[in-house]
Amino acid sequence: MYFFYIDESGSRDHTTIGTRADGSKFDKDHIFVLCAVSLLEHKWNRFETAINNVKREIIDDVQSATGKRFTIADVDIHSNLVRQPSRRNQHPFFQWVTREQMTRLTDAFYTQLLQNYMRLFAIVIDKRKLADFFDQEKMARKAYELLLERIQNFLAEFHQSHKGVIVSDDCGKQMNRSLALKHNYFQLQGTSSGVRLTNIVEKPFFVRDELSNGAQLADLCAYNVYRVFRYPSADYSYFERILPRFYRSLQTRPEKLDGLKVFPDDSDLLELAKVIGQKTARP
Repeated sequence: MYFFYIDESGSRDHTTIGTRADGSKFDKDHIFVLCAVSLLEHKWNRFETAINNVKREIIDDVQSATGKRFTIADVDIHSNLVRQPSRRNQHPFFQWVTREQMTRLTDAFYTQLLQNYMRLFAIVIDKRKLADFFDQEKMARKAYELLLERIQNFLAEFHQSHKGVIVSDDCGKQMNRSLALKHNYFQLQGTSSGVRLTNIVEKPFFVRDELSNGAQLADLCAYNVYRVFRYPSADYSYFERILPRFYRSLQTRPEKLDGLKVFPDDSDLLELAKVIGQKTARP
């Protein structure tokens, strides 16, 4: 069995132009990313142990320095905490964490991608190119559909005897229900391109991200993809760390990253996706 931890980055607002109180216009964020990271069931304990050992070491160091007591759930890492020291200064735990400790913690997460042979999948929505009928719900639905297709294709190609479990951050009753209904529809009907989800179990599972290292890793990876497409350049160090782990099918051309999808198909960002694929093309 495979776990697929999913998370998103960027705004769910499908519009790209906003209006200020004085009537002037401004550009909104035009990128939305939905990302998944895989973990084989029998590697789960090794994955959790490796990261939690580092978290406990940092907890002990902080307690020795401050006298304050913390738990594993307090060490809930997110991309904004890695990138923005000001955010760490406001955090109950991370305000006490040094730059070296933060680097050690993030390294522990990224190292697991390679050590546990984890695979990445990401859908990049260019909201500037969406058809007029897309609203927030339809955009999220399309991103999830495209992500499920790639997960199914990966399992069918490399792990036909395995089932995939979708594990999502618990975002509250309404959003959890919305995701579960989307999942159920695609399970029953297949996707719009005809992919049947034969290797994916019947419903997603929801976890609190502070209790799930897999969800935290998905958060880090989702932002890295967002960053590359929001400020178009493949030269982003954190993205380069995860790039080799994207799913690549043996059935397609060597330079294509099957785990990375830009939507819609007329987006200018497809050229960037091609460049990214060529950087890790099979010989």
